[in-house]
Amino acid sequence: MDIEVLSNPPQSLVDFLENKIDKFNLEHWEVKERHPLAVQLKDAQGNIIAGAAARSFGKWLLLDNLWVDDSLRGKNVGSKVLQKIEEAGKLRSCEMCLLDTLNFQAMPFYRKHGYEVQWVQENYPESGCKYFMTKAL
Repeated sequence: MDIEVLSNPPQSLVDFLENKIDKFNLEHWEVKERHPLAVQLKDAQGNIIAGAAARSFGKWLLLDNLWVDDSLRGKNVGSKVLQKIEEAGKLRSCEMCLLDTLNFQAMPFYRKHGYEVQWVQENYPESGCKYFMTKAL
């Protein structure tokens, strides 16, 4: 048996391994489906200027990303985007939302919107930290 270390693995290998884990999880996990969800805000020219991406499964909404263009920050746009994705999650019967954010990102923003820190990974990736936060919807 020759176990090979690949410093720059092909995307096909990464996808293969992810698909194998997904298949295993679906066979053993109580929730069989994950449904993608997103909201977006476009300007008059059709450019995306804010949005969020999430997945719903079981009673949970997993918020993967929320982004607002620099020109719109501090103008309540992020709050509106967050509210829309939470509402969409509720329509899918989600009762809780889970997200993670880095120390230089948006922890105070999420806290302001009712999210609570459940766990902090210190020294991530070196001297920063990563906050894992939840909120009852």
